Amino acid sequence: MTQTRPLQPSKANAALVLADGTVFWGRGIGKKGDNVGEVCFNTSLTGYQEVLTDPSYAGQIITFTFPHIGNVGTNIEDLESSINAARGLVVRADITEPANWRAAQHLDQWLIGRQLTGIAGIDTRQLARKISTAGAPHAVVCYPENGVVDVEACLEKARSWAGLEGMDLAKEVTCRQSYHWQESEWSLKAGFGEQTEPKQKVVAIDYGAKWNILRCLAGQGCDVTVVSAEATAEEILSHNPDGIFLSNGPGDPAATGVYAVPTVQKLIESGKPIFGICLGHQILALALGAKTKKMHQGHRGGNHPVKDFQSGMVEITSQNHGFCVDEHSLPENVEVTHRSLFDGSNEGIRVKDAPIFSVQYHPEASPGPQDSHYLFERFVENIAASKAA
Repeated sequence: MTQTRPLQPSKANAALVLADGTVFWGRGIGKKGDNVGEVCFNTSLTGYQEVLTDPSYAGQIITFTFPHIGNVGTNIEDLESSINAARGLVVRADITEPANWRAAQHLDQWLIGRQLTGIAGIDTRQLARKISTAGAPHAVVCYPENGVVDVEACLEKARSWAGLEGMDLAKEVTCRQSYHWQESEWSLKAGFGEQTEPKQKVVAIDYGAKWNILRCLAGQGCDVTVVSAEATAEEILSHNPDGIFLSNGPGDPAATGVYAVPTVQKLIESGKPIFGICLGHQILALALGAKTKKMHQGHRGGNHPVKDFQSGMVEITSQNHGFCVDEHSLPENVEVTHRSLFDGSNEGIRVKDAPIFSVQYHPEASPGPQDSHYLFERFVENIAASKAA
């Protein structure tokens, strides 16, 4: 008589349950519990702590394709926000003891402190291939208190989740009140710097801003005031900024655009220089009359080649987005400045007759290459030219 194989392997105490019924068994890490989200994968070789605290990952369960996650521990300097952005994580190998001089805490303890649930022991290559083929699925990462996974309950939760399309998550991750930012980039000997002699005033609209973006602005001589995603154009202009920055963020740009687009349209009319990144790029495109669309699997990692048509150079970029701008919908006064060499999707635009531009990728890196830091310089140069006119 053939013995029926148990549904849950004896050594497994956690599972990743996809909406299509696929179940990946593994070992739980972080906080016990379960959470639902869209499963994506990130190919970065470093910076898992920065990735997990990037507000752009709100609503997502992150699969790390690099096998050594946790080997450098965690510290208080590698945070990109104070919030719990991601909904969970998936890793191949068990978390090991940290082996880095900057480590202050084991990753597993850090995850517990951040209320993040994850799973180890998953074949992340198989999962990444599935995402590449079928698109980013809805799923539940489950690490129950008693170690027994209720697959049917997880399946129902995954299938009933609405998903990111049509979801405005900027309201969840934005700041609750405006604040002043002076901290500049980190260096090996001095740690984080401080901007004490700013040359221009910038208002940053926080759709889910990463801290290192604000540091890069401060490092370029900007006196940065951060305002909520729902701040009105009148509130923003009352700070008398020399330039306006539209930050990165999570969710569907069209959903956030319901309130953000009218505001940005008024800011465009003000004539102030504008620079957008990621969701800020998409919001700007919508405000200019273009459309956005959901991508099959999105771009997430630190090795994405992008061509800058203005300089002819190819940059290796850090990216994290699941939506993109539809180039065919751009108006005549807007030109394409950057394009992905992976799939040809739009990576940057510029208004021909105004000091307004944006990019889809992350020039601040954290983690990733720093090929694109020149974009912050370009923004500051636009501000200087506008003030001199």
